[in-house]
Amino acid sequence: MNPGDTGRVTGLPDSVSIREVGPRDGFQNEPEIITTEDKIRLIDMLSATGLKRMEVTSFVRPDVIPQLSDAEDVLDGIVRRDGVSFSVLIPNRRGLDRALDLRDRFDEASFFFSASQTHNMKNVNRSIEDSIAELEETIPVAREAGLRCEGVIATSFGCPYEGEVPVERVLDLAVRLRDAGCDEVGFGDTTGMANPVQVSRFYEVACERLTEVELTAHFHDTRGQGLANVFAALQQGVASFETSFGELGGCPVPVGSTGNVATEDVVSMIAEMGIETGIDLPKLIEASAAAQRVLGRPLGSHVLRAGPVDWSPTA
Repeated sequence: MNPGDTGRVTGLPDSVSIREVGPRDGFQNEPEIITTEDKIRLIDMLSATGLKRMEVTSFVRPDVIPQLSDAEDVLDGIVRRDGVSFSVLIPNRRGLDRALDLRDRFDEASFFFSASQTHNMKNVNRSIEDSIAELEETIPVAREAGLRCEGVIATSFGCPYEGEVPVERVLDLAVRLRDAGCDEVGFGDTTGMANPVQVSRFYEVACERLTEVELTAHFHDTRGQGLANVFAALQQGVASFETSFGELGGCPVPVGSTGNVATEDVVSMIAEMGIETGIDLPKLIEASAAAQRVLGRPLGSHVLRAGPVDWSPTA
């Protein structure tokens, strides 16, 4: 046994599902337009790593997020691999109608809003109630089209404008998403305000209350606590995470925010703990390195910089 063989830890999941969100959540934050060809090439590299779920684009208005204005072209161009499920982010009913024109090119739909009233107004210019009321009408339409549905609640662990976000508010909203037809509910630490104790307490309650749906964790590494928060969620039995290759992504508030916790950092950490992901880490690092070349700047992933752990002797 080498020092990396940590064995199974009681209480942790045997395997973890990771949804790669970099091609949507990561790309949309880039100030320079990434060519459609580069997006397609990077997505194809990611789908060859063993990732089973990927969020590849969004059907937002092109004038709102120009970076994702090529959603149809991206979906038309990427390779469909057996066993890889593609999802798209849907902002509203108009976005769903547009997406359904390409229904054969994706498998899942994600819907989002914020648990913070102020953040939701600044993000989509709507109240929380207006947002979720529309989703309660839109999600059943997506289900009728055969799509697996996920609802994502941003600022679930804190808001840069309002501070603390009450857990009960977040869970009440999650119940409404479940009742509307969501198969999965994701909780987003949108600006990296969560800490491991908070995450552990949150998911202890969430896992007891929301037993009929898959619960997913979405952490940012804004203040360096992303991996610690992943571990805290794992300890509560959470086995589904959203991550972004290369640590792409982020939020404009606070200034200087880093991105989502890096996919390769999460995969490396949990593999070292004996948890199965089915993802080829060297191929994943290659995809992040390719993204780094496309963007022309260093990315924040630790494993991209340092490489995976190597327990072989060097002397």
